[in-house]
Amino acid sequence: MNRMAIRDRLDHEVRKVDTSGRLSLGREKAGEQYDVTEDADGVVVLVPVAVIPKRELWLHNNPEAKQSLLRGLADSAAGRTSDGGDFSKYLADPDED
Repeated sequence: MNRMAIRDRLDHEVRKVDTSGRLSLGREKAGEQYDVTEDADGVVVLVPVAVIPKRELWLHNNPEAKQSLLRGLADSAAGRTSDGGDFSKYLADPDED
């Protein structure tokens, strides 16, 4: 076992589940989200996750579109932009709903 693994084992804590079934991970983890699984032998595994809106999932599943978006953001951050003019004519007519 390497030094880091030994140190991690020595620095661990035992925490108790409260009467409501909650386990505190500490204030530094407040607001974090986790995928929770329990193995057959009772080991609980917490994997930190980031949740994205379903309507944005297509972008993460489309590498070409994602790269295009990232290039556009990089261009914008670097000041490589141009004025596209007035796009208000493309707005939907509020009476057409």
